[in-house]
Amino acid sequence: MKLLSVPLLCLALLLGGCSEPSQFVSTDISTVNWGKDFSLADHHGQPRRLADFRGKAVVLFFGYTQCPDVCPTTLSNMTAAMGLLGEDAKRVQVLFATVDPARDTPELLSHYVPAFHPSFLGLYADEKGIAAVAKDFKVFYAKRPGSTPTSYSVDHSTGSYAFDPQGRLRLLIKHGEAPANIAADLKRLLAGQ
Repeated sequence: MKLLSVPLLCLALLLGGCSEPSQFVSTDISTVNWGKDFSLADHHGQPRRLADFRGKAVVLFFGYTQCPDVCPTTLSNMTAAMGLLGEDAKRVQVLFATVDPARDTPELLSHYVPAFHPSFLGLYADEKGIAAVAKDFKVFYAKRPGSTPTSYSVDHSTGSYAFDPQGRLRLLIKHGEAPANIAADLKRLLAGQ
């Protein structure tokens, strides 16, 4: 019996070493079966789907322009990551999908989103359209009343989704992730990892 247990132990150790740890800093969600596409308009009024960005790594974030902290921080970190990517930044598309279509008009999005980086696009739809896309991407959002009917805030999920150049959902980037880590993960996606 002892002779049999040694080979089994060696086999178990060998097989245990076969699983390669994730090369990404962000959470690898490649195996999820949701978040495959969207149908929204960009801030120029052009209909957009994920396939429009094939060949680029895409980062999709859900937020709103009057967000006091999470949204500007996320967009600022993406701007810094784009700077770290150098020439590879041309192969990355950052998308900001509003969860506040009542206030985030295409005109407002066209000023707000590109202020962070000229290549960034704001995406919008009516309440029903945004709700459907948010549900498909497992994004939570809910209005919180303010002192006036138009001064409400919106609680929302804070992670960003990264797609590889083939349009597959691959990563969940946590809020506050360092731009260097975001850039490194995007470089890996662009390299086909």
